[in-house]
Amino acid sequence: MNALTIDREGWTAAGDAQLHDAIELRRSIHMEPELGLHLPKTTEKVLKALEGLPLEIRQGPSTTGVLAILRGSPNGRTVLLRGDMDALPLTEDTGLDFSSKVQGAMHACGHDTHVAMLAGAAKALCAKRDQLNGTVMFMFQPGEEGHHGARFMLEDGLIDPLPDAAFALHISPNMPTGVFAGRAGALLASSDVIDIRVVGAGGHASTPQDANDPIPVACEIVQALQTFVTRKISVFDPAVITIAQIVAGTTNNIIPEDAHMKGTLRTLSEATREKAHEGIRRVAAHVAAAHGCTAEVHIERGFPVTVCTPKEVELAERTAKALYGDGAWMTMPAPFMGAEDFSYVLQKAPGAMAFLGAAPVGAGGDWRACCALHSNRMTLDEQVMARGIAMHCAFAEAVLAGALSD
Repeated sequence: MNALTIDREGWTAAGDAQLHDAIELRRSIHMEPELGLHLPKTTEKVLKALEGLPLEIRQGPSTTGVLAILRGSPNGRTVLLRGDMDALPLTEDTGLDFSSKVQGAMHACGHDTHVAMLAGAAKALCAKRDQLNGTVMFMFQPGEEGHHGARFMLEDGLIDPLPDAAFALHISPNMPTGVFAGRAGALLASSDVIDIRVVGAGGHASTPQDANDPIPVACEIVQALQTFVTRKISVFDPAVITIAQIVAGTTNNIIPEDAHMKGTLRTLSEATREKAHEGIRRVAAHVAAAHGCTAEVHIERGFPVTVCTPKEVELAERTAKALYGDGAWMTMPAPFMGAEDFSYVLQKAPGAMAFLGAAPVGAGGDWRACCALHSNRMTLDEQVMARGIAMHCAFAEAVLAGALSD
């Protein structure tokens, strides 16, 4: 890998300079959260923030996502920077002055900060357009929370040609403030939805022998799936199966005809993912058959494993340390079993995702005790967005300057 060439003082100063506008944009988005693939208000705010910049804007038919393209030297490389835009379906309870005004929607995963940091980076990089040896793509993506927004933007042909490298940041309140973290290989898990219907025969609660009760069969399937994981899946290439919902019956004295179960499957490789799919179907069918019932199994494929390539992770580490010192990077010892649809981008192009610690002010220094992502009480330290802006810019500059070349 070539020597790292970045404008450390320039990018840290740019991050600080863009912070005020980033906070304003973040708070505006936070107050009006939107869900899913179509986010008209959020997209309008993004386009307003980018107004007047020398950017080519692309939008596709499937989402309200935006790909903004900054073209420097026409013969250089291409780097993609991504920020997701959608919120989560829960009601905010933070007490912030800029709390969500939308009942049942909240930016509890930090996507509002991701948008603000990416817009700040776009402004800072546009100011250095003449010095960029290549092209920067800014991917403002909806539908990350289970809606496959990245896949739709790829299928719409917005990201063409594919970049030489891709990079994304994800804020985290449960990390030391201002520290970046990542790892090569699997960073985040695949995530699939499991839906099982156990069908028996209904009857009176006083005469279970004349019915075929699906409820104890469903309970046995839950236990059998845990045995399957511990005895058929390697601990070095793990799977996590969680049955989070069981629904059956209508009252206390009727044995129902069927029982429904829902849950998730998470894995760190496609091989284990396929093995788990087959095992779930086999276990459910055979346990049900042993009791004279049937099991209908449906598995909805979610995001694939988020796999970061070693060279790009190493570049992210070098960049973070060059900007903010050796203590600004932490290599994660193990993957996190959450899931991310930036995985679709990383299936097409080499790249890395990194977390950025943002434990809120007033946490008493104990970031472990902060309300986590997806909590209705989750808050963040907005000041770290300056570091996120600088990191986006410096990573892009390094890629375009040939830092990844052998």
